[in-house]
Amino acid sequence: NRLMSTEYLNYEDSKFSKSRGIGVFGNDAKDTGIPADVWRFYLIYTRPENQDSCFKWEDLMMKNNSELLANLGNFVNRATKFTKDNFGYQVPVMELNKDDWEIVSLVNRELESYMSLLEDAREREAIFVIFNISRLGNQLMQHNTPWKLVKGSPEEKARAGTVVGLSLNLACLLSVLIQPFMPQLSATLQAQLQAPTSVNVIPHKFSVLLPAGHRIGEPSPLIAEIKKEKIEELKVRYAGKQSTRSSPATAVVPGDPAAIAKLEQQVTEQGNVVRELKAAKADKDSIGTAVAKLLDLKKQLCVAQGGDPASLDNKGKGGKKPAAAAKA
Repeated sequence: NRLMSTEYLNYEDSKFSKSRGIGVFGNDAKDTGIPADVWRFYLIYTRPENQDSCFKWEDLMMKNNSELLANLGNFVNRATKFTKDNFGYQVPVMELNKDDWEIVSLVNRELESYMSLLEDAREREAIFVIFNISRLGNQLMQHNTPWKLVKGSPEEKARAGTVVGLSLNLACLLSVLIQPFMPQLSATLQAQLQAPTSVNVIPHKFSVLLPAGHRIGEPSPLIAEIKKEKIEELKVRYAGKQSTRSSPATAVVPGDPAAIAKLEQQVTEQGNVVRELKAAKADKDSIGTAVAKLLDLKKQLCVAQGGDPASLDNKGKGGKKPAAAAKA
């Protein structure tokens, strides 16, 4: 038996605080529109197993777009789409050569590491192994260029079939390995592969999971890209106290003149509210709530004007005041 413990997960440049509304929490994550499996992936990928780690919106975007989309998603989509377009949805016959067996050997080494890491409850390192395997799959495709081979001689087309068949079996293996971390993504991938339920056992060695002649389903992209604009919007929405956070309905679009004009008016009006409360020597909580609302409006305006809302957090550290802040 093992007792797992971790260090602290921080939020951007500060600590998570429910009472102060610092951070993004379970109910918030649901409202972002980012799939649950992407959250599961990122939180495991940054899990503070040996030292403190930090949740950063920009890093979430980067990890999703580089590892989930460009690595895992790209590999699987290439293999399934190529099978549909060139082999009529059927897994081709596989005749492995020396280089292929080398790939199998490397995958087996990663599998051994994956099993050992899970036994030791080192989940963060275990998920790294999954992406190591998908990288091997991408290397297999890139080195052999089956999209060229399939247009050549019968021997070259047979070689393309081997590469694609091996890639499909790697994709099926990955669908099993990601299941503990990303169950919805695993189910979607297995549906595209039309994989039998019998594959859902973590193997000690990589072997054929989808035999020649097996018919796959309809390929489609597994992962959506997270755009920079989306991240800027979320950074604004989840800044300040939860009671003053902007809702998805009020999220701003950069460069919208009508939104900019409206937000400029709201910033001015809220600035007046803050000044009146301070002049009347209102209680601390009332002033704090009004100031937090003003800051949230300023950050929305900053995004609408195409600026970086994080710059507002630095204005007390000698940074230059953004235009949005100056108008209040």
